[in-house]
Amino acid sequence: MTGNLSHAGIYGKTPEIMTKRALNRALLARQMLMSRVHLPALEVIDKLAGLQAQAPNPVYFALWTRIEGFGHEELTGLIEDRQAVRIALMRSTIHLVSAQDCLNWRPLFQPVLDRGFKGNYGKKLTDLNLQEIASAGRALVESQPLTLNELGIRLSEHWGGRDPEALAMVIRNMIPLVQIPPRGLWGRRGQAAYTTAEAWLGRTLQACTDLNALVLRYLAAFGPASIKDMQVWSGLTRLKDVVERLRPQLAIFMDEMGTELFDLPDAPRPSPDTPCSPRFLGEFDNILLSHSDRSRIMEEADRKKVFTINGIIRSTILIDGFVGGLWKLDQTKNSTKLMIEPFQSLTSREMNGLREEGKKLLEFAAPGNHETEIQFTN
Repeated sequence: MTGNLSHAGIYGKTPEIMTKRALNRALLARQMLMSRVHLPALEVIDKLAGLQAQAPNPVYFALWTRIEGFGHEELTGLIEDRQAVRIALMRSTIHLVSAQDCLNWRPLFQPVLDRGFKGNYGKKLTDLNLQEIASAGRALVESQPLTLNELGIRLSEHWGGRDPEALAMVIRNMIPLVQIPPRGLWGRRGQAAYTTAEAWLGRTLQACTDLNALVLRYLAAFGPASIKDMQVWSGLTRLKDVVERLRPQLAIFMDEMGTELFDLPDAPRPSPDTPCSPRFLGEFDNILLSHSDRSRIMEEADRKKVFTINGIIRSTILIDGFVGGLWKLDQTKNSTKLMIEPFQSLTSREMNGLREEGKKLLEFAAPGNHETEIQFTN
């Protein structure tokens, strides 16, 4: 066990250095990728501090690869029963979170949304009263859920033909909008329609401005981590003051480059030699998006293979805990083929492990009387 007894930094000791493999194993343990867990999906969503969810299906794969026996219907039920929602939070990106985190966290990320709106749309509406637009938009989506396109058209009709997209973004920025079903349900299609979190959940947002709890939740899911890591995950800036307030209760480490890392004292930090079976991660998995220095999970040389120029983060395989290739499903009406593209040569043991895990993936993605195949490509 690495670092579990270390409170380095608290008592003036030299911080323990954590190697890349030590950080990798700590991350995998918290992300439930060392072995699947026997926990309810809602509890896992909370422990992971939410799941990036701008596309509907990847969150299902994210939970499948972490939860023993997870089925599509469990998450579908949580969304339909309004226990989990899809809302713009970290990095101003749609995330799947519990209803309670939605209410608690949405006010904390207002600066992130403000910055994104100002950078992309601020100059287009400088002569308009944004509060009036926000109030009108809230009334519209609370009377009838609308897509952003529909919302923008209706607002443009009222505001003299002004840019519909920019007007819709005022509402996305200033009003807590959630995507409602069927968006986010496995196997269901449809554009993202929005209403307010308050209308959907029947509760008001929490007047919470304390970032301490948010940072601690991040460390529980992604630590040990630097201040810059926390800011990359959240999109928030100036978190140094928050960390300094928390410093007396944190364990302090250092990476091999000398960067100071913070962690919860009792969080899991397995031995770097702990074995890891091959795993499949879906698109946009937060494990690839939540650190400034991603070397604990992915080599920089492989980043351009995973992160596309149009903003897609591809589905990946983990080999010995690190990103080692890509995967995708080639589906027709009667068959599903799992295509695995390793970045380098695999041992027979690694290939067998991927085949075994791949069979489980196909059973999850294409259940029933369906022809399936696993194919390795170069």
